[in-house]
Amino acid sequence: MEAIFLLTAVAVGGLLAAQASVNLQLTRAVGTPYGASTLQLGFAAVLLLAVAAVAGRLGGLSDLSGVAPWKLLGGIASPVYITSAILLFPRLGALASVGLFVTGQVLASLALDFGGLLGVPREPVSAGVVAGAAAVLVGITAVIRGQRNAAGPAGAADPAVRGPWITLGLVAGAVLPVQGAINAALRREVGEPLAVALVSFTVATLTIAVVLSGLLALERTPRPQLRPLRDMPWWGWLGGAAAATYVTATFLLIPVIGAATTVALTVTGQQLASAAIDQYGLFRMPSRRLTPTRLGGLAILVGGSILVQLS
Repeated sequence: MEAIFLLTAVAVGGLLAAQASVNLQLTRAVGTPYGASTLQLGFAAVLLLAVAAVAGRLGGLSDLSGVAPWKLLGGIASPVYITSAILLFPRLGALASVGLFVTGQVLASLALDFGGLLGVPREPVSAGVVAGAAAVLVGITAVIRGQRNAAGPAGAADPAVRGPWITLGLVAGAVLPVQGAINAALRREVGEPLAVALVSFTVATLTIAVVLSGLLALERTPRPQLRPLRDMPWWGWLGGAAAATYVTATFLLIPVIGAATTVALTVTGQQLASAAIDQYGLFRMPSRRLTPTRLGGLAILVGGSILVQLS
């Protein structure tokens, strides 16, 4: 039975990589990444509301009145991550983008653990954690350097602009552990995982909707188009379902197999799925072959991520 839970953790991690690729189809139909993020997060929020209502898990929402405001803001991280993925995947490819997200996740997790921030218990520095973090940095460096030889006619990102995109990927990954810490603090107050997930996605939807409105007012993004959605492949809508499934599954898996194992396996799933997306051009993504350098970087990145979480 435990093997099923372990495999489930890997599978739901892979959903994050698939989610970003699927969302590109939504972006192409809507015409703006911010509009696509608003639709995707709104769909996830409605889906979670339906699931929580059917399961009778909405009672925890009555406890929100006495919660400190900062514990309600974990959802702000979701539009940052989702919009960044939409922007980065066509430029850097799935493997490099997810590698940056994972690196940001690992570094931010270490900062939370060592600093005892946002209610996270302070952890001592260990040799295994340091070695794992170093391996993560070596792995992502190899993946990024190998990117130049992996691109086909579509090409990798222009080296002149790659730096800002790399920074965006690291930041987008770093917000996920922060979101997790804030949501964990909210769960201690509310107690119901589905209610916490619903609050998170509702805040995320409102946040990206405000951003979209501001950008439209400033004429910094195209006005969303809804008519082209009719011609979008059906799986273009699965990003919201993937996001809701990931959040719900991680909440349910952590009490069963532990937080460290859950994070290690979901991170592994992210990287393996992104490698498959690049290699085979899944979800209409450009194909970027897995060179020995990129495969080596991927292996080091996976190993370092697992070492950090399980040390």
